[in-house]
Amino acid sequence: MNHALSTHLWANHRLTTSLLTKIQQAGIPEVEIFCVKQHLDHRDKAQIAELGHWFRDSGLKLRSLHSPMYTDDIWGRSGPHSVITITQPVKSLRMPMVEEIKRAIEIAELIPFRYLIQHIGVGGEEFDMRKVDAAFTALEELRVFARQLDVEILLENIPNELSSAARLREFQDLTHIGLNYVFDTGHAHMGEGVEAAFHLMKDRIRSTHIHDNDGKQDAHLFPFSGAIDWKTVMPLLRGCGDQFPLLLELKEQPGAANPLDAVRQVFDRLEEQ
Repeated sequence: MNHALSTHLWANHRLTTSLLTKIQQAGIPEVEIFCVKQHLDHRDKAQIAELGHWFRDSGLKLRSLHSPMYTDDIWGRSGPHSVITITQPVKSLRMPMVEEIKRAIEIAELIPFRYLIQHIGVGGEEFDMRKVDAAFTALEELRVFARQLDVEILLENIPNELSSAARLREFQDLTHIGLNYVFDTGHAHMGEGVEAAFHLMKDRIRSTHIHDNDGKQDAHLFPFSGAIDWKTVMPLLRGCGDQFPLLLELKEQPGAANPLDAVRQVFDRLEEQ
């Protein structure tokens, strides 16, 4: 399968051309950039311009951008006001968040990418039809905006009552919005189970987030460090051919000296399953 890597692995560090060079030298052909302020600030024109110049001269491809989830640089811990969510039912509160996502999409003007990865809600959020309506309205606006920059929005299955694999299917049936998916193995493991979620999402999967956990905590562990049965999962993914790549979305491990070496080893082990 094709391989790709999310810069989530370095999300607590500023994204630099030096890091991107190391990823390219590790033989990884595509990346997804994780859009959090301390890593990639979508409003920092100087940072975007520097990265844009680098990508134009590089063989590394920016496959996707993960939509921003917070306005602060400490993972939303500064308060509820810092959370970006398209499920806010109050239009006057939701629209500034939609505008923030648009500013991130505009990165494609300088650094072309194919997909924007978008959550419906936040982790653990409860189901509410008002939130479903809000998400549909926001996504309709974002889809039109993104299309002008040749960007496609992918919805991600996350552990809440609005966007599990089953809820995403319901959302499609209810709204007929026609958006495709990014399949997250770790989130599926915390919900319906990886195999069940995969079959619910299979036809619309265009990308992946590959990571592991114990089934309870969204730890973004390296595969084979948690409880997912990769001998069962890999034949499912491989059976779809080139429909999507293996895209690792991992968390930095304290004390790990050479994370890219570990990434290459994980890709090799996954391909052996």
